[in-house]
Amino acid sequence: MGSFWTVWYCVVAVTIAACAAAVVAVTLNDIHHGINPLRRLTSHPQGDFLGLGHRADQRQGRQDVEDLEDSTQALLAMIPVASAVVDDHDDVIRASSAAYTLGVVRDESLCNEDILAAVHEVRSAGGRKQLDITTQTVPQRIVGPKGESAQDTGLQQVRVINGVSRPNWLKVTVGRINSRFVVVLLDDVSESIRFSQVRESFIQNVSEQLIEPSQALERLADSLEHDDLDRESVKRQAVEVRRACKHMEHMVSDLLLLIRSQEPVTPSSHNRINVMDQLRDVVQSHLGQAQQAGVQLELSGDDSLDINGESDQIKAAVGKLIENAIGYSPQGSTVAVSVKRSQDCGHASVSVIDRGCGIAKAEQERVFERFYRGSEQNERTEHGIGLGLAIVKHVALTHHGNVTVWSVPGQGSTFTMSLPLAQDIVTA
Repeated sequence: MGSFWTVWYCVVAVTIAACAAAVVAVTLNDIHHGINPLRRLTSHPQGDFLGLGHRADQRQGRQDVEDLEDSTQALLAMIPVASAVVDDHDDVIRASSAAYTLGVVRDESLCNEDILAAVHEVRSAGGRKQLDITTQTVPQRIVGPKGESAQDTGLQQVRVINGVSRPNWLKVTVGRINSRFVVVLLDDVSESIRFSQVRESFIQNVSEQLIEPSQALERLADSLEHDDLDRESVKRQAVEVRRACKHMEHMVSDLLLLIRSQEPVTPSSHNRINVMDQLRDVVQSHLGQAQQAGVQLELSGDDSLDINGESDQIKAAVGKLIENAIGYSPQGSTVAVSVKRSQDCGHASVSVIDRGCGIAKAEQERVFERFYRGSEQNERTEHGIGLGLAIVKHVALTHHGNVTVWSVPGQGSTFTMSLPLAQDIVTA
């Protein structure tokens, strides 16, 4: 009898180990071959140059632009990296949209001291200078949807919302065009660095998480090797094995979502999607979880709003918000999901509102960090991974939008993803 169980255990152990190895191998293969560390240049992939319009002396601004030779302007427009042209007064007279988004140019000035120092050096000595810098994506202040107020959400305090940001890693080349103008070229290598960071997290966390299931299997094996089997003990250990494996499966799934959420999204006629259609699918798929928790899900909003994006990513992000809202909501409460047109009429604002325990102000700035777990955990949330809101953040930013949180302890939380509305795309 003992040998039978020993053989049975070996078969189970080998099968599970093989499955775990296959998960890791397939996942790493997806990372290496399917998820390329593409460089995200800008929301306008052609790197179009923008006239500033912020200068007090418009006439001088036009003259500066005219002073740039046509051939120089044409060459800069073709360079597939973010760019800025600085005159001899340190004013930026030309800049690509990405130079603003990456936090290098603000109004008509360079806002990075290291780049400005390189401009001065090159202007006086000639040649070129290269440097590596890290900036922050300019955080957006999100305008709330029309008609939305604290009273509309059942909360009694004024809402203050701030957009999220993330670091950008740039390789900068500064060169002199002539005695008046210096060009700054910004090669954004953020995608490859983010990819490398997530890959390292993946390998480290999967390696650590494999230990717990293997230890649980070993304890189960010890029990199965004895002829005097204690069925209750075996049951408990089997439950422990199942829980550990599910936790690892959850973590691997979320890490893959985190990687995919950082893939660049370029608006096209092929990825135009209706927001309400996405929300209906996500709400439908979470009805079982809500029912089990004794929470009601409500969906409302404008069903005419379209965005350009990846449907799977949008659904994953909204799904994470709904999962969190259900997890932190008391029985008998309602989680409201809605989409409205923003006050600036340029965005679709997707909100998920709960009446849960809320988030302390000190923690609100950290909830979008990878692997961060808040202090207010309960039986439904204690086994979470800490990647859900990081996924939401990257989906929003990759879709050229943002995400905000408003929360008051004891009253609840509202998470809002703001995504640019789809524009008519002219194809050649």
